[in-house]
Amino acid sequence: MEDDVDRLIAAWQRERPDMDVSPMHVLSRITRLALHLDRARKQAFADHDLETSEFDVLSALRRSGEPYQLSPGQLVQETLVTSGTVTNRVDRLVGKGLVQRLPDPADRRGVQVRLTGPGRVAVDGALDALLAHEQDLLVGLSREDAATLAQSLRVLSHPFDH
Repeated sequence: MEDDVDRLIAAWQRERPDMDVSPMHVLSRITRLALHLDRARKQAFADHDLETSEFDVLSALRRSGEPYQLSPGQLVQETLVTSGTVTNRVDRLVGKGLVQRLPDPADRRGVQVRLTGPGRVAVDGALDALLAHEQDLLVGLSREDAATLAQSLRVLSHPFDH
């Protein structure tokens, strides 16, 4: 079974036989798959009137457990963006009625961001749609193959996670 990456690699091997293009067998496939996954995520989120960046905030709140509330600083850590970016995202989500800002009882100057009922419905619906699509993508892999692939990708991504 030949794919686009095989054709790309063959062309590079023809044009640059002096180069070892073997990393492309893995990394070019990951890059192409990431593009397809990004499109699928955007569609799953758009179907629930969400941007990917909004889903990131909502899902961080949802994963935090009852009362689905985090400080802006915690949201920065969870979403890996700057505090200014978190503020802009929270502003949009407040405008949509999906989160609310509450005073921080431990710090009079601080705030907490809490998921609202409609926010929970939106994030749960978007997650359900995303997971259904992702299950479809993995249908060609056995559970064992999926577990092996997950472990290999864990090893590959580990240096970036710390």
